Amino acid sequence: MRIDILSVVPELLDSPLKYSIVGRAIKKGLVDIRVHNIRKHGIGTRKTVDDYCYGGDAGMVMMVEPVFKMINELKAERDYDEIIYMSPDGEQFTQGIANELSLDENIILLCGHYKGIDERIREHLITREISVGDYVLSGGEIPAAAVTDSIVRLIPGALSDETSALSDSYQDGLVSPPAYTRPAEFNGWKVPDELLSGNPKTIRAWQDDQALKRTKERRPDLLKD
Repeated sequence: MRIDILSVVPELLDSPLKYSIVGRAIKKGLVDIRVHNIRKHGIGTRKTVDDYCYGGDAGMVMMVEPVFKMINELKAERDYDEIIYMSPDGEQFTQGIANELSLDENIILLCGHYKGIDERIREHLITREISVGDYVLSGGEIPAAAVTDSIVRLIPGALSDETSALSDSYQDGLVSPPAYTRPAEFNGWKVPDELLSGNPKTIRAWQDDQALKRTKERRPDLLKD
């Protein structure tokens, strides 16, 4: 799989992509992640990538030409399944979308900055817009890193135990049940007897019950469907 991330401040993505599961997946050759500086196609000697809004609104907007050239340069090299704009008004990112994107071969993640990007990019080049929440960040780099992480961990071989991802929160429409490890008792706090029973059916029943209970308490919106 290949993921190309387009940004005007690519340094913000250095650390999230070098360590832990994503970093190991890159080293294993399971995913190829390239971060591109849109300023490569900036205008003039100063490599300008933003300008004032038409209409007089406050804030700067990423210009159409540098983004257009960056995307077209990449599209000339390969076909992309999705060209995604990280946008606060895009569709809400979910585990289901992560599962879907993990099956793609090539995707582009475009990080907005300033007040966003010229609308013509969204109209003519973007195939999908994704939001990580109903709030505004300084740019799309943090959302792009979050989406990348959630996708990469689903690629076969990225996790040491591939079945681990199947029991993550939201995979079955519920949040995960409580998790415990050794010791079985600490400071008078005990691990539930069901988990110590050694009986797979008892353990699974307890986990299912706890997952449903926790979802009702914390994320009842997930049960509407």
